[in-house]
Parts: sequence; structure tokens; C-alpha cells
Amino acid sequence: MRDGRKQMTSSIATKRIVVSLLFSAVAAASALASDLPPPAAPAPRAPAVYLPPAPVYNWGGIYFGINGGWGFGKTDWLVPGATTGNFNVSGGLVGATLGANWQSGGFVWGLEGDFDGSWIDGKNSSVCGVPNCETKNTWLSTVRARFGFAADRVLFYGTAGGAFGNIVANVAPTFQSTSRAGWTAGAGIEGAFTNNLTARVEYLFVDLSSASFNSAPGVSVKLNNLSLIRVGLDYKFNVW
Repeated sequence: MRDGRKQMTSSIATKRIVVSLLFSAVAAASALASDLPPPAAPAPRAPAVYLPPAPVYNWGGIYFGINGGWGFGKTDWLVPGATTGNFNVSGGLVGATLGANWQSGGFVWGLEGDFDGSWIDGKNSSVCGVPNCETKNTWLSTVRARFGFAADRVLFYGTAGGAFGNIVANVAPTFQSTSRAGWTAGAGIEGAFTNNLTARVEYLFVDLSSASFNSAPGVSVKLNNLSLIRVGLDYKFNVW
């Protein structure tokens, strides 16, 4: 019995020693922590800056510019009792452009006219011999509607309307010229480099009606299947 009491007394004493040691360790850690420097403050955050969305480019307005490119296609001479069949014509052209656009959302529509000097020319000797049957075009003009879709500063468009030009042929005794009307259609892509300056690449198909000449009865000259590949540079006025 006495041995049991001694063991219990010894166990309680041991626990008191362990508890005392734990309290001493905690007190020592607290004292050491109080001597350490405080943690550094977090770096200040930069204030949030609100950036308004970039404005969407406005294609509306009146514009004018220059254009130039290359034309190529077919011509055909019908003479009494014979025909040359289609033969090639080609040449450069350069001129001026004037137009106006309106815009609603991403859709852009407008009217455009142009007038070009032309050096389109072709010859064939199958019927005329010497001199050759020769067809020229020295001026070409179009009046067209345009309709497209704008992705901010890039415009994709289709176009169609009337075409006007002359057909020049070396019917006897000299070259004769007559003005003809027809139609045109095509498509293009245009980009805006500044708020006012734009550039384009476009394709137009042009078909002019046949030409006849008083000095050569029975002779008919066609200038059809004419393709134009042009580049243009325009300056736009933001009037609306």
C-alpha cells in the first residue's frame, strides 16, 4: 500500500516537472520573439488605372483619291464574212476617285465614281492582215454602289454599277473612236492607316457594248471580259 502511494506521488511530481518545463519553454520563446524586428510591411499596390476602350474607326464621310493598276481581257472584230475571234488586250491605267460612305454598326455602304486614263491595247492579223486589227481603250470610267463589312480599320466590300469608256479601232482609213456604256462588278479590301488616309486593293470586271463605225460599214468591235486590278489611295473627310 505504501509502495502504491509512493508511485502515485512520484508520478504527480514528474508531471509537475514536465508542465513547468513546457511553461518555461513557452515563456522563453515569447521573450525571444519580442526581441525580433517586426516583419516588413507589404509593398504598396499601384492604384488601378481605368483605360477607356479604343474608339472604333468610322468609315463614314466623303473621300477622294488616286488609283492605278493593270487591265487585261478580250476583244473581237466582226467584219463582213469573217471574224478574228477573241484576242488579248492589256495595258495600264491611272486616274482619280471620288466617293462617299455611310456606316451603321459594322455595315458600310456608299457611292463611288472614278475616271482613268487607259493604255489597254491589242492586235490581231488573222483577218485584217497588214495593218493588224487593233483595239485600244484610252479612257474608262465607272459609277458604282459599294456595300461591305468593317472590322474596325479594315473594310471588305463588294461593288457593282455602270461602266463607260471608248473603243478605238484602226478601221480604214485611220483610227476611229466611239464611246460605249456597259456594266461592272467586283470586290476589294481597304485599310485605314490614319483617321483620314486609307488604301485599297480591288478587282473589277468590265463589259462594254459593241462598237460600230460609220467609216467602216459592217465592222463591229467588241471589248468585253475586261478585268481590272487596281490599288488606290484615298483621303477621307469626316463630315458625318
